[in-house]
Amino acid sequence: MIAKAYRDVYVAQIAINANEVQTVRAVLEAAAYPGPSLILAYSTCIAHGIDLANSADHMKEAVTSGHWPLYRYHPEPTAGANPQFKLDSKAPSSSVADFYGKETRYKSVNRANPELAEKMAEQAQDDANIRFKHYEWLSNES
Repeated sequence: MIAKAYRDVYVAQIAINANEVQTVRAVLEAAAYPGPSLILAYSTCIAHGIDLANSADHMKEAVTSGHWPLYRYHPEPTAGANPQFKLDSKAPSSSVADFYGKETRYKSVNRANPELAEKMAEQAQDDANIRFKHYEWLSNES
């Protein structure tokens, strides 16, 4: 959202295995845009305790939980047109807590302090829901 605020930067958030079509669109739009482009890509990492054989499923869970919504912001989709924000994900349909529960970095918080981990997971879900509603509003404004 910081890069979007400059109003002349193409910005996209992708997760390759969550939505391949959205990824290709974002890369093509970014490459064609005559100004600066920024693509933020979610990727799994073996250091997070993810079996890389399940990487595609984990990327999809990042999106369906709302942890990593997919979107594209194009400052000028056609010459003289208004900026366009496209939300490419649906509303969160799984829980952030379930998504976090599969990663070592979050499991360690739960082991160290289960009450704090539960509170943080609730806050993360609230944040994901609020962020989605904000992105939905931005998408409708375009």
